[in-house]
Amino acid sequence: MIVHIITVSTSRYQKYGPAIHPDLAEDGSGQIILKMIEKANISWTYRLLPDGMELRSAVLELVEIGGDAVILCGGTGLAPLDLTIEAVEPLYEKAIPGFGEVFRMESQREVGTRAMLTRASAGLIRKTPVFCLPGSTGAARLGTALILAELDHILTHVRMN
Repeated sequence: MIVHIITVSTSRYQKYGPAIHPDLAEDGSGQIILKMIEKANISWTYRLLPDGMELRSAVLELVEIGGDAVILCGGTGLAPLDLTIEAVEPLYEKAIPGFGEVFRMESQREVGTRAMLTRASAGLIRKTPVFCLPGSTGAARLGTALILAELDHILTHVRMN
């Protein structure tokens, strides 16, 4: 199994460039996702990219390369440059609305009503599950735990004929 990880952060990208490992970009959220993925014995790739609609081509490239899932972390907030959702959701052939719903429900226990601000989402692009997580370390931990709990189940459904 292979999971592609994309951290979305213009400020980090401006400082570190196109890093290929979260340690090379002081990316705490990426480090958390990577550690959880490794602990689950899953192979991975990592990219650091700036916010913007250009994310669309990066996601499509990773889906084309192949792999079992794509996780984007960051750019899901309400700031003007938070465009992960705008870039990725139009690519979904099938949405997985329950992911965002469960993410917000679980987040509410940690951060209270601020959880309503998250636009975490998931969907299928060419039978590849794609997950969009907020950029905080807590969101990275929670979102990755949810993904890992159900990824095998999701892939079983996606790969049915």
